[in-house]
Amino acid sequence: MSYSTVVARLRVAGCVFAEDEARLLVDAARSPDELERLVTERAEGLPLEHVLGWAEFRGLRMVVAPGVFVPRRRTGLLVAEAVAAAKPGAVIVDLCCGSGAIGAAIATELGAVELHAADIEPAAVRCARRNVEPLGGQVHEGDLYEALPERLRGRVDVLAVNAPYVPTGAIETMPPEARLHEPRVALDGGSDGLDIQRRVITGAPWWLAPGGRLLIETSRAQAPHTAAAFERSGLTARVASSAELDGTVVIGTARGHQARPTV
Repeated sequence: MSYSTVVARLRVAGCVFAEDEARLLVDAARSPDELERLVTERAEGLPLEHVLGWAEFRGLRMVVAPGVFVPRRRTGLLVAEAVAAAKPGAVIVDLCCGSGAIGAAIATELGAVELHAADIEPAAVRCARRNVEPLGGQVHEGDLYEALPERLRGRVDVLAVNAPYVPTGAIETMPPEARLHEPRVALDGGSDGLDIQRRVITGAPWWLAPGGRLLIETSRAQAPHTAAAFERSGLTARVASSAELDGTVVIGTARGHQARPTV
C-alpha cells in the first residue's frame, strides 16, 4: 500500500492530520500486511497512539497500550512545574500514573531520583512498568495511597497527579478516541470532576515531606475549587497555567511539620 493510499484512507475515515499519521504508520509497519492492519485499526477509530504502541510526550516515546490513558500535551506543564520544584535525589511519586509518562518524564529531565508510580488499573500498571522500571523506578498497583509502600509516608518531595477530572456528565461530549478507547476510571471525576482530586488532596499531608509539593492537573474553571481544597488540607496553593499548552496545574506546598488528618 502506498503512502498516498494510506493518506486517502485516513482522510475518508476523518483523520484531520492524515498526512502526518500516514507517515508514522508507514514507518512503523514491517510488512504490507502489518501496514494494512495498522491503517484499518486507525480508520476504525483506535487512537493513533494505541495503534503505534507509543505516544510522544515531552520529546520522549512512552509505551501505551489499548485501554490505557494516552498522555496529553497539556500535561507537560505538570512535568515542568514538578521538575522546577524538585532536586536530583528527590522522592517523586506519580499517582494515578496511567502509562507512567509523567514520572518517567520527570525522572528523565531531573536526573537521579527515587521514582514511584501507582495506578488502580492493571493494564496501566503493566504499561507503566515498561516506561518507569528502565529508569530505576517502581510501579505499584492499588487505589491511590493504598498502593504506596509505608516507607514513603512523610518522605515524598514531589507528588505529581493527573487524577481524572472530567465531570461525569461531560464524558459523552469527549472525542470518541477518548470516551470509547480509554478507561472510564481514568476520565470520570464525579459530578463536578473533583471527587478523586479531593481524595488525593486530603491524603497528601500524610505523605509529603516538610516543604514537599503536591501538583495536580485540573481545568482552568476547576482550578479555584482545587486550590481551595489544598488550603483546607493545610497546603499553601498557587495556580500555574500555560496558554501554549492549554494546561492548568495547582501546586500546593506542605507547611513544614503539621498535624496530619486521619484518612
